[in-house]
Amino acid sequence: MSPAQLSLAPAPRGPRPGHARHLTESLLVEVPAAAPDDTNESVFRIFETRPALIGLPVVENGVPIGLINRNIFMQSMARPFHRELFLKKSCIAFMDKSPLVVEGDTSIQDLSFRALENGTKTLADGFIITQGGHYAGMGIGLDLVRTIADMQAEKNRLVMESIGYASIIQKSLGRASREALRQELPDHFLLWEPRDVVSGDYFYFLPREEGFFAALFDCTGHGVPGAFMTLIMTSFLQTTLTEESCQNPGAVLAALNRRVKKALGQVDHSAEEEREETETGSDDGMDAAFCWYDRATRRITFAGAHMAMLLLAPGQAEVDMVNGDRAGVGYATTPLDQRWENQSCVLEEGTAVYFFSDGYVDQLGGERRIAFGKRRLCATLAEMRELPMPEQRQALLAALLAYQGAENRRDDVSALGFRV
Repeated sequence: MSPAQLSLAPAPRGPRPGHARHLTESLLVEVPAAAPDDTNESVFRIFETRPALIGLPVVENGVPIGLINRNIFMQSMARPFHRELFLKKSCIAFMDKSPLVVEGDTSIQDLSFRALENGTKTLADGFIITQGGHYAGMGIGLDLVRTIADMQAEKNRLVMESIGYASIIQKSLGRASREALRQELPDHFLLWEPRDVVSGDYFYFLPREEGFFAALFDCTGHGVPGAFMTLIMTSFLQTTLTEESCQNPGAVLAALNRRVKKALGQVDHSAEEEREETETGSDDGMDAAFCWYDRATRRITFAGAHMAMLLLAPGQAEVDMVNGDRAGVGYATTPLDQRWENQSCVLEEGTAVYFFSDGYVDQLGGERRIAFGKRRLCATLAEMRELPMPEQRQALLAALLAYQGAENRRDDVSALGFRV
């Protein structure tokens, strides 16, 4: 039967019944093939009667040897004298001798890589699909693009569902701290704004008979990597705190530093002899603000790793900033025996205490597109000093959003404020 006599089956869309969804055979379109001794006249008649056909494979003894592009062929036939010269000649004169040919059991991913290597002509001409090396049909470039897009959308949906559920888990882990905060400190706020669905910032609150331990920490990164680090840090923190250690925030930071560095195998990358044996390639840790408040003496003891404690006593004109040490917890460059200093003071009744992650002060915005900054933060706190803590939370968030404007959120934002 000559190609001109062959009928073309409608091009199926989507996975073929009984076939795997993500294999090349799912893109198979049944298209007749020409033989090397078929004339251009036969090819012309097929293209003329089948306007949807973008290409015609050329097959010899069941094996594809080329592909005739419809547009190139028809444009050539439209030139002066080309019909007279070429209609009776073999169709291989207009055949692409190196089309993309793939087996039907090739994965869509591998097909996409090969299509990229083959250049843009695969999208325009399509590609030939074989079964056991023998011609089976064609694939359309647009169908390949559509399938890849659908696969990517499905992967994104599954990832986002997983991250969404991870957010539920992360929020659930903080429930005990939030409930303890409400019972222990009626006038408080907790600002926890992930940049993405999950956050690298976290908080912890532990009441004791003598007082309470409070922590705000900012782990490396944001999103999923940051959230994973918060799980590690929270787990280590919970198992490190004891009746005695919670009253010594600096010692708790030092203990966490040792545990994180040993658990992740993080060493100083400048030590070549250690690098060969122990370097893992990771350099993760956290900035943190830890404090212990003693009810009987009204004394607060603070230790910070790249984070500060802000204090605003009743009647005080400006916010006092108590800076922490300039060493992060767990990082490769932080010594294993790093110590953090405890700083303590007695708080007047009604004093407000604040901790902020750097996502707040580092947010770009304003007319000059500069960071919000600590000075602007302190001025904002002083202006809203008389407000109850929950209202301060709303005012702080509104101030940040107004300053941010059209700028993208740079990092997770978290803050803890309470009045004693």
